[in-house]
Amino acid sequence: MSQREPELSRELFGRVGDTDVHRYCLATPGGITVRVLDYGGVVQSLEAPDRDGVPANVVLGFSTLDDYVANTLPDATRVFFGALIGRYANRIAGGTFTLDGVEHRVPLNNGPNSLHGGPAGFDTKVWSATELRDDDGVGVRLELVSPDGDSGFPATVTAQVTYRLDRDNRLSITYRATADAPTVLNLTNHTYWNLAGEGSGDVLGHELTLHASRFCPVDDTLIPVGDPTSVEASPFDFRLPVAIGERIDLPHPQLGAAGGYDHNWVLDAGSPFAARAVDPASGRVLTMWTTQPGVQFYSGNFLTEELVGTSGRPYRRGAGFALEAQHFPDSPNRPDFPSTVLRPGEVYEQETVFQLSIAD
Repeated sequence: MSQREPELSRELFGRVGDTDVHRYCLATPGGITVRVLDYGGVVQSLEAPDRDGVPANVVLGFSTLDDYVANTLPDATRVFFGALIGRYANRIAGGTFTLDGVEHRVPLNNGPNSLHGGPAGFDTKVWSATELRDDDGVGVRLELVSPDGDSGFPATVTAQVTYRLDRDNRLSITYRATADAPTVLNLTNHTYWNLAGEGSGDVLGHELTLHASRFCPVDDTLIPVGDPTSVEASPFDFRLPVAIGERIDLPHPQLGAAGGYDHNWVLDAGSPFAARAVDPASGRVLTMWTTQPGVQFYSGNFLTEELVGTSGRPYRRGAGFALEAQHFPDSPNRPDFPSTVLRPGEVYEQETVFQLSIAD
C-alpha cells in the first residue's frame, strides 16, 4: 500500500477466556494513528502531531488487555477508558425505570445509581469486527447482539458501531441499533483526552469551548434535578474558550457535588458543532460535532494514581477529560427530557465526529 494511502492493520491483543481480542490500527497520511480494540470498542490510543510535527498519544488507556478487563477505581467503579458505553450511557437513578407500565431494574454500580449500563455493560463485551477501506479512509465496524434481559434491560438489541478515520484527520463514530421489543438505549464513547500527551500531567490548562447555553444541575449522586439551567454568570459557561481549571475549584455547589465538572450540557440547536479543546503548549486542537442533544463533560475528577496508563505513568485527578455525546442522564425517568425509548421497527442512529488539528 502506498505511504500516502490510509492504512489499516490488525493484530492479536490478548484473550478473554477462549475468545481472541484484536487491535485494529487505522492510520492516515495526515499523521493520525488510531488503535481500536474489539473488546469494549475501546479507543486504546490515538497519536497526533503537535505544532512541530512531533506525535504523541493523546488519549488515556492501558497497555494490556488484562488491565482493561480489570480496570476499576478503589470503590470498584470502572473507568471506561476509550470504551463504547451501553446499554445506557450515564446514570439511571436508583437503577429503576418504568417503560409502558412495567418497572425494570438494572444493576447499581455507582452508589445508589446505575452507571453506563452497569458492571457488565457494552464496554465488557467482545464485539465482532469487520475491516473497512475506501479511497478516503479506513475503519472498523463492530457488531454486538445484546439479549433480552442483558443487565436487566428489556428487548434483544442488535447494535453496530463504526469507527472511521479519513484523510482530514477526522475520527467518526457512527452508531446504529434496532430492538425486537420496546427498550431504552443511549450509546456513547468514553474516550479521555489529554492533548499535551497521555501521562504528561493534568488538563487544567486546556481551553474548552462548549456550544451550550444550559446545563443540567445534579444532586449529590449526580442525578439531574429540576430543569436545565442557564450557564450565564456561572463556572459552567464555556460558550467562549475558558481553561478547564480556571474555575474548577470555585465554591459553587454544583462543582462540589461532582468534585469538578461531571455534568450534561444541553447543546444549542442549529449546528452540529458541540465542543472544541485547545492545548496551548502543543498547539493541538480537538473539535467535536454530534447529532446528539447533549454532551457530558467530565474533568477526570475521580482518576487516581493507582491507575497506570500506556506511558507507564500514573493518572491523577484531571489527567484527562471526556466529552461524551449522548442523551441526558436519567432520561428514562424524565419524560421532559428527549426520549431514549427505542421500539420495534425504529432505528437508533447517531454520529459523533472528532477532528485533530493544529491551532493557527
